[in-house]
Amino acid sequence: MSLQCACSIEWLNVQGVVLKRFKSSSAKLTLTRNDFRDIYLVVTADKNAAQRFPLKDIAVHKRFLNDGKTTINFKTERVMMMLSNAPVAQLTEFLKMLFVKVTSRKDSPQVKVRERLFAVKSSVAEEISPINAKDVGRVGEKLEGPNAKKRKLDDDLKKETVKKNYLMSYMDKLSSEQREVVDAVNSKHNIFFTGSAGTGKSFLLRYIVSTLPPDVTMVTASTGASACLIGGVTLHSFAGIGTGECTLERGIQMASKSPFVQTWRKCKILIIDEISMVDGEYFEKLDKIAKAVRRREDEPFGGIKLVLCGDFLQLPPVKQSKARFCFQTLAWAHCRFQCFNLKTVHRQTDDKFIKILNDLRIGKISPETAVALKATASNSLQQGDIVPTRLCCRTADAQMINQKKLSDLPGEESKFEAFDSGLTKMLDDLTPVLKTIVLKPGAQVMLVKNINVSTGLVNGARGVVQKFDKNGSPIVQFKNGNTVTVKSEKWVVKTPSGQFLSRQQLPLKLAWAFSIHKSQGLTLDCVEISLGRVFEAGQAYVALSRAKSLSSLKITDFDKKHVWANPDVIAFYNKLDRIVNSNKVYALGSKG
Repeated sequence: MSLQCACSIEWLNVQGVVLKRFKSSSAKLTLTRNDFRDIYLVVTADKNAAQRFPLKDIAVHKRFLNDGKTTINFKTERVMMMLSNAPVAQLTEFLKMLFVKVTSRKDSPQVKVRERLFAVKSSVAEEISPINAKDVGRVGEKLEGPNAKKRKLDDDLKKETVKKNYLMSYMDKLSSEQREVVDAVNSKHNIFFTGSAGTGKSFLLRYIVSTLPPDVTMVTASTGASACLIGGVTLHSFAGIGTGECTLERGIQMASKSPFVQTWRKCKILIIDEISMVDGEYFEKLDKIAKAVRRREDEPFGGIKLVLCGDFLQLPPVKQSKARFCFQTLAWAHCRFQCFNLKTVHRQTDDKFIKILNDLRIGKISPETAVALKATASNSLQQGDIVPTRLCCRTADAQMINQKKLSDLPGEESKFEAFDSGLTKMLDDLTPVLKTIVLKPGAQVMLVKNINVSTGLVNGARGVVQKFDKNGSPIVQFKNGNTVTVKSEKWVVKTPSGQFLSRQQLPLKLAWAFSIHKSQGLTLDCVEISLGRVFEAGQAYVALSRAKSLSSLKITDFDKKHVWANPDVIAFYNKLDRIVNSNKVYALGSKG
């Protein structure tokens, strides 16, 4: 396995003064082994001679690993190697391999200096093979210490534990259809992948982001909530043209100012999540601005490779006047996307419920489906003090319900202020928690961050505040039976210009009610829905698909008139399926 990234190397003297420097924007790093089983890190770049560094007495600094950066300190050699702009997934796997190979290395017998010198001419360094079971086993033994053999620990269990701790990767969790998308991202084509709710689009997109060089990859989404889920920023804040209501000429002027112009010009890959909510007019404006700012008028988006994700059968663009979908524009057609339609649902496991949701997605309501959904009105979802979350069609309705329910509770309020490092307004948009959270005993809350996946404390888990401990932290009883003292968590946001902002706050939100828009991407433990105020195509489908099963869902007023799909989108998906099945790239969009 090799790693391609930017590399800077410094050779130091005893006092720490730099004697020599080497720098490359595109270096290749490889692990090799010689005849004496010594492991080396080999760096090759451009036409420079390969440089070898023995992997012993080293320290690896991984604080900025999630930003594609790490530093390796070769202590004996007095060499500092700084790696940057590395795809996070590849860098992580490379460091895991380095750790396992170095840790599991057998101590080679002492070889005389004379023998080594004579062997140098005939010795051929070979690239290290992938990690195997023996490596994993030896790592386990060394981590357990010298008395490992005396301990009654099952060997297979030990190896499996080490494997999970050090060798697990996202790629192991991807389905075959998701792997196809990952492979296609490395091609020259623009990519659009879609799928119904629960098919793992956000999970897949996070993995794709981790495989791309961070310095030239801009990760965006149409809404702040979606951007937060994939570790990106809003499309509006990246573009530098605000809401896009300005004229094209004014938009080009705004995007041509610092720091937006630098961001546009260094961008090689633009990722946009929830593309269905981006208005077609805005999409076309971005295309023209990219061409102008990057001075490449003859290429779609000025030569930027697009990776788009979303489901047009969910929520449409938000616009006062009549909106167009992106696929109805000439800009979309000129991009000539390679398209993928994910089919396997991961959120729900009940085949009956999955079929109902697939029917709802295209606006189809059979008599059997209507009966099944009406029957959920009798579901009793309250568990102890935890009541189901009510999904509302409008954000204002959800906010009003939460504030009214909180004020009706007896007892004193406890107020929690976030500690912000950066612009509060931007952090409000890009993190799932508020600047100020007010709670009382009895408050219905929802986790908005994965705290402990193995125990079910995940994003969307429902609970109720029982009381506050001596330090003032809320003690929350969750639906899965766990009672946990919830502590502050930290969210770190990277702006398009590369600046880091952070917010430290309780990972909780009031959860008597939630808006359907804000619930996108969430899996909710127990959901109550009133569809009487549905006003958009796909809105009812988005709401129902947040539930895990029919038994965790309650619809108080089901009527099939509340469920419909946009006919233009249905036609688009019919055409898309034909194109996906033919495995070709087409100009899928408007012809004129």
